Amino acid sequence: MRTTFALLLATIALAVAACGGGSDSVPTGAVAVVNGTDISKAELDQLISQAKKGYESQKQEFPKAGTPEYQSIQTQYVAYLVELEEFRQQAEELGVEVTDKDVDAAEQELIKTRFDGKRDEYEKALAAQGFTPEQYREKALEVSALSKKLFDAVTKDVKVTDQEIAEYYTQNQSQYGSPESRDVRHILIAEKSGSEVDFAASKAKADEIYERLAGGAPFAALAKAESQDPGSKDTGGKLTISRGQTVPEFDKVSFELDKGELSKPVKTQYGYHVIEAVSDVRKATTTPLDKVKAAIRAQLLQQKRNEDMQAWVEGLRKDYEGKVSYAAGYEPPELPEEPTETE
Repeated sequence: MRTTFALLLATIALAVAACGGGSDSVPTGAVAVVNGTDISKAELDQLISQAKKGYESQKQEFPKAGTPEYQSIQTQYVAYLVELEEFRQQAEELGVEVTDKDVDAAEQELIKTRFDGKRDEYEKALAAQGFTPEQYREKALEVSALSKKLFDAVTKDVKVTDQEIAEYYTQNQSQYGSPESRDVRHILIAEKSGSEVDFAASKAKADEIYERLAGGAPFAALAKAESQDPGSKDTGGKLTISRGQTVPEFDKVSFELDKGELSKPVKTQYGYHVIEAVSDVRKATTTPLDKVKAAIRAQLLQQKRNEDMQAWVEGLRKDYEGKVSYAAGYEPPELPEEPTETE
């Protein structure tokens, strides 16, 4: 999945406190200045107004001005606007431009993935949140398109080598193979808790089941009547098992039996099992590297691109230290100092 713009913004949110504080240099009508660009109070008010409509659509009461809850929402939106402006400035430096065609593509992708291609459902959902399609294009889809193009620009030179793919494949063999497996059926007689007499009764019952089966009693009918395994009794005790995926005692005996062979009662933590091997053992398989190479490449490429983007964001945070000023009352909360080694 492509790194989202919201995630990128959240990543640098922790650093906002370091970027500036309350300042007399912020002009009237602005809540912050980002490297010489004003963030107007009108923009903040528009976001808060939109948030109120969202609360109303969910039949929730919006926090009242002056309350800690309202202050928290306001702080988050100021941080968002500041961070968005930082990204826009960087996009301009990188020559990244969002066109109407880019926004159209983002809108079509959203309608396709979230609304099954139904534009009327999309517009209905927007209306419930107080948006017109035009407003949503400007406030959200343009940001989404910028996110995609900025991500692509920053990570365009990332590559994955064949050696990296081979190393990943070797280190993650369990993902690309299947262990031995076979079909069995069993009858479980749960071990009763209590006295030695109870334990002996369970073992005696299992021995009786074994003798009846060995004498020709139909396995499926006996399993439905006597087995205490709710997961298999109704199917005549049938199970498909893979090597190492059942309890050790059951696993060992199940894979030692010849096809059609019946085991004597096997003791496990669940009680006593009488097991019959229904099929031959199917050999373990491994998917060849050439069958999964493309998928591994895509996975590693996305991982490396995300890491590159993360590093870029961290560098951006440092670049903007001292370049952001806030109007009084709109500063982000200060982060606690990191503890010293002694502390």
